[in-house]
Amino acid sequence: MSLELTAILSVYFVQGILGLARLAVSFFLKDDLGLTPAEVAALTGIASAPWTIKPLFGFLSDGFPLFGYRRRPYLVLSGFLGTASWLAMATVVNTGWAAIVAITLSSLSVAVGDVIVDSLVVERARRESQSGAGSLQSLAWGAAALGGLQTAYLGGLLLEYADTRFVFGVTATFPIVVSGVAWLIAEDPVTETSTWQVIGGQIKQLKGAITKKVIWMPALFLFLWQATPTADAAFFFFTTNDLGFEPEFLGRVRLVTSIASLIGIGVFQRFLKAVPFRTIFAWSTVLSTVLGFSMLLLVTHTNRAIGIGDEWFSLGDSLVLTVMGQIAFMPVLVLSARLCPVGIEATLFALLMSILNLAGLLSHELGAILTHWLGVTETNFENLWLLVTLTNVSTLLPLPLLFLLPKTSSQGEDEVISSKTLAESQAANLAAVVESEEPVGIAIGAIEPNA
Repeated sequence: MSLELTAILSVYFVQGILGLARLAVSFFLKDDLGLTPAEVAALTGIASAPWTIKPLFGFLSDGFPLFGYRRRPYLVLSGFLGTASWLAMATVVNTGWAAIVAITLSSLSVAVGDVIVDSLVVERARRESQSGAGSLQSLAWGAAALGGLQTAYLGGLLLEYADTRFVFGVTATFPIVVSGVAWLIAEDPVTETSTWQVIGGQIKQLKGAITKKVIWMPALFLFLWQATPTADAAFFFFTTNDLGFEPEFLGRVRLVTSIASLIGIGVFQRFLKAVPFRTIFAWSTVLSTVLGFSMLLLVTHTNRAIGIGDEWFSLGDSLVLTVMGQIAFMPVLVLSARLCPVGIEATLFALLMSILNLAGLLSHELGAILTHWLGVTETNFENLWLLVTLTNVSTLLPLPLLFLLPKTSSQGEDEVISSKTLAESQAANLAAVVESEEPVGIAIGAIEPNA
């Protein structure tokens, strides 16, 4: 446990800690600013926009060092930007658009920091043995889940005794930690002068990779898999306005989902690393869809008729769906890290993640359109059952395209790479994976831009 590894894990830990403000953001948009479910869904999608242009941050990091370094200065700047954004939310933000600008800037802060720390993990993961594949990635995302665990319940509890702006002020103290630990990162200074020629070379390498059939086909599947509409925003309004869930209970739900994320990581690491991608995606999607229909019991209040209270039902539902979602994207994370070629780690890894993040943005916007068309508002939930049904069934649509995914598992070698050089094999197998920033499923009360 070196100082450098501690610093890297601290960045992921802070990303999890920032979940302290997620419930506060949800209640701020709903109650303080009076936005409708459709508006919240649409604006939340906008706030996730920085995650769709992460390759740009990779280009900047790889091609334009600051003060002679590619990683540390960008981490420092991302921390300062995050603190400034949350301070604005705590003080001067008074309109929906101002809130989205501030939240988007905070999302930009985390996205930039995530690109940098992901590139550091990628560089070090390449040195892992085949049998240890995914250990560093599991440790990193475990740190993020642990950070979320620390503030999951606290975020709801604070709202019982303080207003949303106080929570935003507390949250503003955490991003600056990233600026501090950045100096513990071991990094050699860059001696060459970065120019547009360097960027051009990176673009050429990326173009050579993404135009390969074995790359864009899996990426297409994963985009379609993640782009299906979501009912998260409408469901949050339902749980607070119709079911009367208080912030403290929603904090308990977030605590359960944080624990579930750790369980999902552990299950994958212990039992599923050798299971083929197609098998994991097929079963996790089908099971998540089947279990997702259980929300209809809550929407129609059928759970009460069978003797299960709303709160207990919500806790169990969130636990199971989150575990399934975490299992679904862990293999994606592992292989994406191992397949990034030397020299453009930040850019290429960011490009892969941006594909899913763009799909996530589309998912929010499609959900907003469906919510508006079906007339679901902050007081009218008559058609919420139909919204939940449509969004849930839509997750099955990409399954006939499972053949686009590679046949390998997280520990297996792709059949394409056995006769190729290392550089060629990295490009050929790159599309085996695209990282998902959000697990499959609905976390009750969580209006959260990708993180």
